[in-house]
Amino acid sequence: MNSSSNTFSQQLQSAWASQGSMLCVGFDPDPQRLPDMFKGKPEGIFEFCREIADVTADLVCAFKPQFAYFASQRAEAQLEKLTSYLKAKYPHIPVILDSKRGDIGSTADHYALEAFERYGADAVTVNPYMGFDTIEPYLKYAGKGVIVLCRTSNPGGSDLQFLNVLPSGEPLYQYVAKLAAQNWNASGQISLVVGATYPEEIAKVRSIVGDMPLLIPGIGAQGGDIDATVKAGCIPNRPGTGMMINSSRAILYASSGPDFAQAARNAAVITRDALRAATQK
Repeated sequence: MNSSSNTFSQQLQSAWASQGSMLCVGFDPDPQRLPDMFKGKPEGIFEFCREIADVTADLVCAFKPQFAYFASQRAEAQLEKLTSYLKAKYPHIPVILDSKRGDIGSTADHYALEAFERYGADAVTVNPYMGFDTIEPYLKYAGKGVIVLCRTSNPGGSDLQFLNVLPSGEPLYQYVAKLAAQNWNASGQISLVVGATYPEEIAKVRSIVGDMPLLIPGIGAQGGDIDATVKAGCIPNRPGTGMMINSSRAILYASSGPDFAQAARNAAVITRDALRAATQK
């Protein structure tokens, strides 16, 4: 178990302050979109992600490797190598394993072991659909972050997340937000996923959960509006904090040529600066 006093929430607070950024860079290494120099190489996925990390590390508050992109390519060992590299070289930047796990407690014990001990992640995304006993195993790891799906950025999220919960009649995503903030967060390390594609729902979640951190996907390739996202998710009187606003493909694949790293950095700078500007509005 992790005994560090430097918890996920403390890491985030420190990163927001020292980096001056709410940008989270996601690693979604699609082998068909990698620059030619990495295609077919035994450690091409790791080397590509390492290059992206090195050119964006001063611009971000978090890194977020997406598990499926590694596992589908039998690249779990490269993911281990990447997370080890990130933790060694950039220990001040939290690493979120985006795996969206959700299963019974005995199985969740192993998913937690995978996330926090095999990969050394500082936080992991989880699906709350099966209830608190499936989330509790992750909370046993003192100081580790547990980021619960709440209002996701995909269009189909509304199929279930907008269903009304009885007896209150509130949408399911709001009920999840209340459970996470009021019942589940004894550790103080729970956060929520709320998509940038739905700024009105971001604002509603923020009103429910107070200053709980939000992981916000959906800007960049998914088209979420930066100004609307920042306005909706900001913590009153604490500009530049409260959100990890993720961009993956728009940064990773800004160029497929030899200039891929510089293009990725340029895209990250533009996004970081747009987020900063939005906090001043």
